[in-house]
Amino acid sequence: MAQETAIQSPSALSVGETEVVAIFVQMTQVLGLPKSLGEIYGLLFATPQPLAFQEIADRLSLSKGSVSQGLRFLRSVGAIKPVIIPGDRREFFEPETELRALVSGFLKERLNPQLETWAARTKALRMEDFGATTEGGSLPNKDRVTLENRLDKLSSWQKRANLVLPMIGKLLG
Repeated sequence: MAQETAIQSPSALSVGETEVVAIFVQMTQVLGLPKSLGEIYGLLFATPQPLAFQEIADRLSLSKGSVSQGLRFLRSVGAIKPVIIPGDRREFFEPETELRALVSGFLKERLNPQLETWAARTKALRMEDFGATTEGGSLPNKDRVTLENRLDKLSSWQKRANLVLPMIGKLLG
């Protein structure tokens, strides 16, 4: 009986590539990011040679729009780098493989702006925003104290996050 050999098309993912892609898909989903980001980064990570836009779209069966948005996002956080291949006009990409750079880029581009918004919103809050001085009465003193403590806590958390997140980036690198 002849042994059957699986013929793999050039665009099919190998078992190893499929597993690496699955790892990064799982990570992006935990972070609340689109699945396609994990697929694109995982494929680039699992492929020793840089890949062009169309190769990524074909190998992952993703739309051009998904690949375009994914590459734009991954570039903005420093997760991928463009590569020039002499004699080829296409733009190629390879992954950033240093954990420190990945975490640092993500913190800088995605979390720091959120922390700034958090700080501004927290600073703008007043007790009046909770009905402390509404017509017809105010909050009981016990409730006012509870809310004041919680607002102080919210401000404290934001300040701690600003201190801790850069340390996490350094620790992981």
